[in-house]
Parts: sequence; C-alpha cells; structure tokens
Amino acid sequence: MNNVKLNLGKYENEFSAKFVEFNNEKIMQRIWKKDFTVWRENPTEISNRLGWLDCSDVAKTKFNEINEFVEQVKSEGFTHALLLGMGGSSLAPEVFKKVFGVKKGYLDLSILDSTHPDQLKAMIDKYSKHKTLFIVSTKSGGTVETISFMKRFYNSTLNIVGSEIVGQRFIAITDPGSGLEQMAKDLHFRKIFINDPNIGGRYSALSLFGLVPAALLGVNLSEFISLLDVAIAESKIENNATAKIGVAIGVLAKQGVDKATFILSDNLKPFGAWAEQLIAESTGKEGKGILPIEGEENLLPENYSFDRLFVNIHLNDDNKNAKFISNLTNAGFSVIELELDSIYELGAQFFIWEMATVIASWVIDIQPYDQPNVEQAKIIGRKMMSQYLEEGQITKLSPNFEDNGIKVYGDVNTNNLSEVISEFMNKLNSGENNIIGRSYVSIQAYVNMNDEAEAALQELRTNIQKKYKVATTVGFGPRFLHSTGQLHKGDAGNGLFIQIVSKNRTDVEIPNEAGNDKSDMTFNVLVNAQALGDRQALLDNKRNVIRFDISENVKDDIRKLF
Repeated sequence: MNNVKLNLGKYENEFSAKFVEFNNEKIMQRIWKKDFTVWRENPTEISNRLGWLDCSDVAKTKFNEINEFVEQVKSEGFTHALLLGMGGSSLAPEVFKKVFGVKKGYLDLSILDSTHPDQLKAMIDKYSKHKTLFIVSTKSGGTVETISFMKRFYNSTLNIVGSEIVGQRFIAITDPGSGLEQMAKDLHFRKIFINDPNIGGRYSALSLFGLVPAALLGVNLSEFISLLDVAIAESKIENNATAKIGVAIGVLAKQGVDKATFILSDNLKPFGAWAEQLIAESTGKEGKGILPIEGEENLLPENYSFDRLFVNIHLNDDNKNAKFISNLTNAGFSVIELELDSIYELGAQFFIWEMATVIASWVIDIQPYDQPNVEQAKIIGRKMMSQYLEEGQITKLSPNFEDNGIKVYGDVNTNNLSEVISEFMNKLNSGENNIIGRSYVSIQAYVNMNDEAEAALQELRTNIQKKYKVATTVGFGPRFLHSTGQLHKGDAGNGLFIQIVSKNRTDVEIPNEAGNDKSDMTFNVLVNAQALGDRQALLDNKRNVIRFDISENVKDDIRKLF
C-alpha cells in the first residue's frame, strides 16, 4: 500500500527496533498460520476467534445466497430495513449506511442500538408505516437489548399484519446453535443467516453481520471484496504497511502515546465509531489500553498533549484536514496517514485495522480477543432488573445535591452545579511523571440519541478539551457498553467518567415473549439498570465517576453543566 505514510518523529528508533523484532519473530506469518502463541501460551478465546482471517474466502461462498435474498425482498416491495443489534452487530452496518447511503431500489436501512424509550417509541412509530424488514443481529443470540427489541417489534408488527405474515418480516443473523436461531425457527422468520462462530463480534464487519446489511443497501459486494483481497495480499508481503501501522500504534502506546485520535474526511467519519470499538475492546484490559478518539473537533496543536497519535484517513479527492495535520506534524506529533481512492476501499480498511489491532496487541502484550471486564456491568444490571421484578422498583441513589433541576451524584465538595465539573477535573492526572498515566474524559450519555443531543454533548466535550488539554470521548448508553466499556474498566484507570442520564418523555413495554403482550418490565427500567450497573462497575474498579440526572430537556440541561 503506497498510500500509507508514517511520521513518527522522535519515536522512529523505537519503532524501527520493534519492527525488526516483529520480522525476526515472523509475527505476520504466524498470525496467518493462526498461531495462538503470538499472544498467549493458552489457546482459550484465541483459537476460536481467528475466523476473521478467512473473511474474504468465506464471503465469496455467500454472495449468491445474499444477492438472491436481497432480490427477493426487493421484489416483494420491502422499502425499509431496521437492524436490531448492539456493538459488533450494529457498528459496521451503520458505517455502510452512512458512507454508501441507499442505492435506488434498495432498502433504506436504519440501526437501533439504544434502549432509551423515547428513541424506541420514535422507531416504532416510523417503521409501522412502512413495509419494513427487521434484521435481528446478535452473535451470542442472547444479547438482552437485541432480544428485547425483537420482541417489541415482533409484537408491534403482529398487531398490524397478523400471525400468518409477521414472521416473513424478520430475519436473523447469528451463530449456529444460539438461542436466537431456535427462536427464529419457532417464530417462522423469513431467513436465518448462520455466521462463522470463530469470529468475534468486533472482528465481524466482513462476515454476514456486515455483508447482509450492506447488500440490502445496494453495496456491490464483488467490488467491495475485490479491493479487500488487494489489502490481504499486501499484508503477506514483507515490510507491509499494515504491519507497520500495528507496530507503530503499539510502540507509541508503550511510550505513553496511547490516545489514537482519528481525523477522518467527512464521508468517512462514520468509520471512527467502528474503529473505536475494535481498538478499545481489543486492547483495554490488564491495566493497559489504547484509547481510540473519534469525533473530536479539530483544534490548534496547543490544545493537545503528548499522549496523542493522530490517524488521518481520507479520500484522495477530500483532504481538507491537510493543513490541520501539517500543523500537528510541525508541532512534533506523530501522524499515520492513509489515503483511499474510493469508498469501496472501506473493506480493505476494516481488514487493515483488524490486523493492525492484533499486531499492536502483540506489541503491548495483550490478548486481543477476550473482554474480561464486560460482564461486570451486565451482572450488576441483571441484579437490578431481578430486584425490580421482585420488588417493583430499583434501589434509588441518593444525590449529593440538586441544583437548577439537576441531581448530582459523586465525590465533589460543592453544592453549585456550575462548579461540579471544574472540581471533578481536579482529579485529572497530567501524566507528566508517569508516562502511561495521563487522564482522559469519557462522557456517557443515557439520552435520546438525536442531532440536538449530539450537538450539546459535543459542545461540552470541546469545552473540556480546550480548558484541560485532555483527550475526550462521547458515548451514548447503552451503546458504548458494547464498544469502549471494556477499556473503561480494564485499562490503567486514568479515565474521568461523566455520566448523564435523562428522564424520558414516554415508556415502552418489553414483552415477556414474542407474540404475547404480557410484560413485566419496560425499557425505562432496562436503561436505568444499565446506567446504574455501569456506574457501579466503574466504582468497583476504583474509577472516578460523576453522575448528572437531567430532565427531558437534554440540550438545555447539558448546557447548564459548563
């Protein structure tokens, strides 16, 4: 790949030495041979997670099946598709939708990965008006959010079209033998796509989890995979660019430059959220981690600290960030630049970053395929939901104080809302005397995910970034739990976590089972249990957390915080 440039500045010597070791130990050859000892002596959760290396060959065997299915649903008049999924099942399809759009005559695909009742109600209202294909997508077949979505939309659709037709509006993408596979059979889903079980969720973009939604949008899979094949072939050549990217990211992380900041041209920006999950969930464990930053505003170099590596990915006819990148390079920051000729090279980018991530994991001595801390928040959340079923309520937190209609929870010594974040930021670790210890700020918003909320959160984020010169991330809950949640609890513990939970304007029941309207729980209970569960898991891992309970007026209340 001649369209990759690495400018590592003062870290060139460390990089060169590690790259020699990489070649001497034949790491790339061993990865292609599926040698689990690249990462660990024990094959557990490695040997059964290397199927992503075969993604192109497997995809080609599925082209006819996928394309025939797409033509069938088009011919039957389906105009819309709604994918119900979380994490690896939803992020790649979201990239396809936002980057490629919808080809004329194909299905207008949307993604639902929020349990916020207001968002769900809007989706139900919208998709009841169209002939919609519902895609229930979960590797495990038991993801609580996904199955809850499925039951809600199945019942809503059942009430509109009747029992004989409802199953024809649903398909499943899952692993063999999963609970969803059996459920889909029992409910007579139109089709069940069975994915290779040896692919982890965050490495599944080029499997059926990504390719089926892409084909429904009208993406040309043959062209997409042909460009992927070029990247795969190049990755097997000595001194290839993909290997250099992986080694560079790992080497810089070991030097304390552990915030990989993605600068993307406008039509490639959606790629950042996918890369965020891949890198964070793969590397953020055992007290280590590479924090991917996506979506930050471009600021002057003086607003960034020494812990930043910048990754500039752009199309060859869209590099409006060139001046920004040049300024960063001149200021001494390390930069990796990748230039694409076409959006169809996204398939290659998925693969390049998967390979680079597992190589970086070798450098920092991390097993990239497990997620040991993800279950913590889920366990606490399940306990709270069980409490609700038994007692009819979840134990409420006691706020430190309430000001201007906002409740505040956390370790702060003020009763003035406007001072809370400033005081909380006193916990920031500059990292100057501990090169692996510089803080970052994670804003976690359990609110309706819309343009207005995104703008307000971005404003808060930029304000913090400018004032404290600190790396910032924004995640919508519970979506981010399936993305950066592992790193938040598994890294070195330098995150400062700002949790924002809004009231909802409505509520939506979760049916106990598909086809029956009886319900013992609502999405409001679920999303609150998830927020409380993650907060407690962070505290149990000795993380710094502040929580704000705000009203339904999300934009106005967020602006009260700064």
